[in-house]
Amino acid sequence: MTGGGSASDHAHLMGAVGMQRCPFMPTYGAPPVMFVSGQGAWLTDSEGRSYLDLLCGLAVTGLGHAHPSITEAVAAQAATLTHVSNLFANKPATELATRLDALLGGGGQVFLCNSGAEANEAAIKLARRWGGPGRSTIISTWGGFHGRTLGALAATGQPAKQEPFAPMPEGFRHATYGDVADIERQIDPATSAVLVEAIQGEGGVVVPPSGYLADLRRLCDERGLLLIVDEVQTGLGRTGTWFAFEHDGIRPDVVTMAKALGNGMPIGACWAIADVAGAFTPGDHGTTYGGQPLASAAALATLDVLEGMDAPTVATALGARLAQRLGDLEGVQSVRGRGLLLAVELVSPLDARVVARRALERGIVVNAVTPTALRLAPPFILTDDEVDHALAILGAVIVECLEEGRAP
Repeated sequence: MTGGGSASDHAHLMGAVGMQRCPFMPTYGAPPVMFVSGQGAWLTDSEGRSYLDLLCGLAVTGLGHAHPSITEAVAAQAATLTHVSNLFANKPATELATRLDALLGGGGQVFLCNSGAEANEAAIKLARRWGGPGRSTIISTWGGFHGRTLGALAATGQPAKQEPFAPMPEGFRHATYGDVADIERQIDPATSAVLVEAIQGEGGVVVPPSGYLADLRRLCDERGLLLIVDEVQTGLGRTGTWFAFEHDGIRPDVVTMAKALGNGMPIGACWAIADVAGAFTPGDHGTTYGGQPLASAAALATLDVLEGMDAPTVATALGARLAQRLGDLEGVQSVRGRGLLLAVELVSPLDARVVARRALERGIVVNAVTPTALRLAPPFILTDDEVDHALAILGAVIVECLEEGRAP
């Protein structure tokens, strides 16, 4: 444990009551609360307090907590078949891969895994296998985030996250996000692929210039490169289309996804057009739990509900209402993002971390995606009354923080 507070304080905050040492490695700071249950858009902590969840576990639980359809699917699958390994087929995984391919326009193949970082690792290995000897370099962008495994971290354009684990694996270059010319300058004969987020999530909910992905698509076609789009945070309806790259009217060669796919069950996927996916041969890649029936059943149920409610249309309408009303709050400088992935830029000298902490104390879950901006990734099921409740509290918290900053 590092930082202030005793080991026993940290242990208690992590739920290890009566222990002197927290049982978890200190990869996260001490949590302010412990959640024990959830229902719809609401969470309940160990003290019985309720919280309106506007973060969805970082864009994961888009259908809210304990959704009956996902709960029923997981329970039924748990009573039927949970694991057989990828030496054998299982029905839920096969159906899921087929559904995802159809959602992406067909003609592709899917690798199922357990997280976004794993999906991006699969994409990185696939690009190297496709490129062949001498073509292993991947260009990604500054400010991007692709995961914390070593390969995904090397692709991540955030040096502060890389430095403690240097040296990074070779074969990665970085260019300015939104600047196609800078990416073009990085290309050489060793380059096999370009890897970008459709919207930078952890980088601050940064939306690229209009036409950016379309220009990248043309560049990759001209230079014979793969275009890999990371849709881990933006995929499956959140930005107002099933995948955020659709806003530019393109089709990538490779798409990675996770987060919202299982509505809380750990699952990720890497999709690629068949000609690219075929670069893999048996033994090139794998994962013990990828595509196991339990997570696949949850993903199938999640897709059923998302498609049934027309999630992109819901995200567009609800996101527009939220963005407009957030922008009208005193202390808000601007709102950026698309659909239900929003960043609220606060006026100076407000500290987003302080505002997020105060909001949590009042029962609203958001996070500081940068020192000056709050991130909201609320569920698709948020009601008008819940929107009113959230904005009233957020508005009051921001004004309180502003008044404290103005005090002599």
